[in-house]
Amino acid sequence: MTTIMYFGAISALALAAVGSAIGAGIAGMGAIGAWRKCFLQNKSAPFLLIAFVGAPLTQTIYGLIVMNAMILAIETPSVALFSIGVLGGLAIGASGLFQGKAAAAASDSFAETGKGFANYLLVLGLIESVALFVMVFLLNVINGL
Repeated sequence: MTTIMYFGAISALALAAVGSAIGAGIAGMGAIGAWRKCFLQNKSAPFLLIAFVGAPLTQTIYGLIVMNAMILAIETPSVALFSIGVLGGLAIGASGLFQGKAAAAASDSFAETGKGFANYLLVLGLIESVALFVMVFLLNVINGL
């Protein structure tokens, strides 16, 4: 039973990190494409797009926090820990993935117009909230086991 619970704990980090990596990759592709457009139009390429690219990386930290809490609670044998790790990691990772997609669109829009940076960050923050909510709610469940 302990092995499957450790697998669940590791899954929380691993799945969150996969979502972060895919999201950052998508955001990076969007930023590179936006910079390319700027270069072709002889416009300056906004360095601020790096903020969009890095946004999905925080989901990895949330997965790490959940994993650490799960490892501390592993003394309490429970299939719930396995489920928390896998499902929580998926939810946090999905937030990173979709944050990356939104960041790619934000990069394209900001590079073209030079306007709306704060608005785009707000959208990314709202998507980030999903991962934060999942982490906090799961920590409450873990502490209740």
